[in-house]
Amino acid sequence: MSKSVHVALPVLAALLSLSVTTSAPAQQASDLVAPEAATGLQSAPLVRARESMVVSANPLATEAGMAILRRGGSAADAAIAVQVVLGLVEPQSSGLGGGAFALWYDGAMGDLTSYDARETAPASATPDLFLDDNGEPLPFFEAVVGGRSVGVPGVPLLLELLAERHGKLDLSDSLADAIDLAERGFTVSPRLAGLLEAEAGRLDSDPAASSYFFPDGAALAAGDELRNGNYANVLRSFADEGAAPFYRGDPAAAIVDAVANHPSNPGALTLDDFAGYEVVEREPVCVPYRDFEVCGMGPPSSGGMAVGQILGLVEPHDLRALGADDVDAWRLIGDATRLAFADRNRYLADPDFVDVPSGLVDATYLTERAKLLQIDEALPQDKVVAGEPLTRRTDIIQDGLSYEAPATSHFVIADAEGNVISVTSSIENAFGARLMANGYLLNNQLTDFSFLPNGDSGPVANRVEASKRPRSSMSPTIVLQDGKPIYAIGSPGGATIIPYVAKTLVALIDWQMPMNEAVALPHLANIAGPYWLEAGSSAENFAPALQALGYETEMRELNSGLHGIEFTQSGLEGAADPRREGTALGD
Repeated sequence: MSKSVHVALPVLAALLSLSVTTSAPAQQASDLVAPEAATGLQSAPLVRARESMVVSANPLATEAGMAILRRGGSAADAAIAVQVVLGLVEPQSSGLGGGAFALWYDGAMGDLTSYDARETAPASATPDLFLDDNGEPLPFFEAVVGGRSVGVPGVPLLLELLAERHGKLDLSDSLADAIDLAERGFTVSPRLAGLLEAEAGRLDSDPAASSYFFPDGAALAAGDELRNGNYANVLRSFADEGAAPFYRGDPAAAIVDAVANHPSNPGALTLDDFAGYEVVEREPVCVPYRDFEVCGMGPPSSGGMAVGQILGLVEPHDLRALGADDVDAWRLIGDATRLAFADRNRYLADPDFVDVPSGLVDATYLTERAKLLQIDEALPQDKVVAGEPLTRRTDIIQDGLSYEAPATSHFVIADAEGNVISVTSSIENAFGARLMANGYLLNNQLTDFSFLPNGDSGPVANRVEASKRPRSSMSPTIVLQDGKPIYAIGSPGGATIIPYVAKTLVALIDWQMPMNEAVALPHLANIAGPYWLEAGSSAENFAPALQALGYETEMRELNSGLHGIEFTQSGLEGAADPRREGTALGD
């Protein structure tokens, strides 16, 4: 594995990019939101524990993680168990066919590191991958469905790496519960069943996906029992041989075959692409905020950098005094987010291909940029442009056009030895490329690249290139105080992951909310001008005041999946986002 020497910066790909240089394809951002409404904003119970905790998106995954901790496993061992169960019971969000970013805090050493298991493009990929015959961007789902959008998955190798570097148990122990569930069967959740209702036309193109999710031609319903023998078999191979078969064996060959033989939209992945894949250890991005150090993932994720920028831009203001009910607090947070996205959309991409400016979170740069917020109304759109960090390179400075749909999963784990892991894992859009191999869905992460490879005067940083990793918004976060973890959080949600995580950190640090109230706080998010307010929540009440400040407002189904742990003097406090099916358990 190589260790990056680049300063980590946040990822680019948003549902809609800021300052786009051309009109978007036919799908609008609202079309890319998962078809599910917020289930209400009453906070979940705050779970307290003395030594260890797991918070994940599904009760079966949370239970599997806790079972590993109770057997003497580390947070890394538990993370493996959580991920492989999520890939079975929540297959539309993450799994062995996708990628992930992981932040690991070592309790014994006091060190924080991050692992980049983002997917890579085929070696044959070219910048025009998502352009039609007329040189125009493909409509989103025409690009997504099929083999064209599939990158080399990183999750299997990440799980093996976690076991080797930070695990205490055999890999087979961490995989055992998922193998048993796959063979014995599990109950289809309401969320999976609800999402399937909108997927018949897209999953039909792949016989394996269609027969699994639509047995006898009808979508699985909540409460149905589902088994996955292929998944059990591939996990047994994993237990016996490690990740090698996923990159040089039959599982890799099955993915290459599925990608190449899609009837209408084949891709170009090869076995050589799999054999050359690596998980990269990178330096986390750590930004001071109040008395804390907020640490996240660097490029090719934009999460750590953008969250850090938002917090740095609002730090001069007394958000605690304003409170969560003051529209001026949301003006500051919203416009700081817009400015962070302007930088993200111009500068952030795979650091192995692009010299990302290292000064985007420098105090001097953020102090100067924060002066834009010293007004009493919405920041005019012509002021929402990328800044000029001192370390900016001039060779690639074009804004791109990219989409990032809200699927994904996040989990956090703390063990009794003081180790903490925060992982955001994804196959990108719900159900990914709508292709299955080896019992799991394949990602469509390549659509996180800019569809437009060039701007008016040069190439886009996040354009498609051979073997490159697309930019992401995934924002696994660990907050330190005096060098020790005090919060570990993250969320799914596509481009809105960044404002979800940033405003939750404000809720925890400035508004001193307990974790369950912070993750349930209604969403207000502004990444590109219109202020999105969570439909059906008290956020809608801000509409008149925001409009008076000059914002356009839109009601949205902002379906996050925030999961977090707070480390207190008396132990751990954790909670799952009430908008999804997550749970927290602790000992």
